[in-house]
Amino acid sequence: MAETAVAELAAEGFSRIALGVEYKGSRYSGWQRQLTGVLTVQETLENALSKVADSPVSLMCAGRTDAGVHACGQVVHFDTRAERSMKAWTMGANINLPHDISVTWAQVMPAHFHARFKAIARRYRYVIYNDQIRPAHLGQEITWNHRPLDADRMALAAEYLVGTHDFSAFRAGQCQAKSPIKQLHHLRVTRHGKMIVIDVRANAFLHHMVRNIVGVLMTIGAGERPIEWAREVLESRVRRTGGVTAHPFGLYLVQVEYRDEFPLPDRYIGPHFLTGFTELDG
Repeated sequence: MAETAVAELAAEGFSRIALGVEYKGSRYSGWQRQLTGVLTVQETLENALSKVADSPVSLMCAGRTDAGVHACGQVVHFDTRAERSMKAWTMGANINLPHDISVTWAQVMPAHFHARFKAIARRYRYVIYNDQIRPAHLGQEITWNHRPLDADRMALAAEYLVGTHDFSAFRAGQCQAKSPIKQLHHLRVTRHGKMIVIDVRANAFLHHMVRNIVGVLMTIGAGERPIEWAREVLESRVRRTGGVTAHPFGLYLVQVEYRDEFPLPDRYIGPHFLTGFTELDG
């Protein structure tokens, strides 16, 4: 089946190109193209690539991030008849993109590759600045929490959520996923001075799942609920038991993983201002 798809694509003169993309989501109403006049990452990137291809480009992404959410490991693909070098796709796109979106690499892929449906795992990081005083820097790239947060308590609570569970209690009402059952591979909470980083990897995520998990962990970290509350929320399978959805600022899609048949360029796990924290590696 895959060989047939490759042959059909080649016979029609198309190539399938995958791109690595990073962006600051603050100005955008999420990834997905919407009504005319609504600024989205997808439309902005498609417009830039269409200039390079000298023809319309339509993108598929690995993860449709919400308004205000960032990415440093987004993967997208598109089909094109245009013959360009990988450097031309990367540099040509970046010349035509605003300062808050960047293409980091480009690679020709087999026709059966699909950025979304072939992904086997996704990884997010949520960055909290924990101090009484509001920060003047990175204001839209981290979440400020003025309450003293106990990262150790948050880490203990996170352990209840690791594994395969029904995550209905962490699912937004408008979520369109067919099943609320997801496999959480890891959920780590670490403190680095004033910053707390929540690193989560799963086979897939429900709408607002990471932000709802973070909301529960911050409530526990502030001492407003016991550590075991995380398990109670999970087992309730009812969204309203979980409390506040954390702000989109501070949330980053940092990595998308595929099987070995789809090798992609290696790049650091971001965001870039965390790359010096070796404790986050792995």
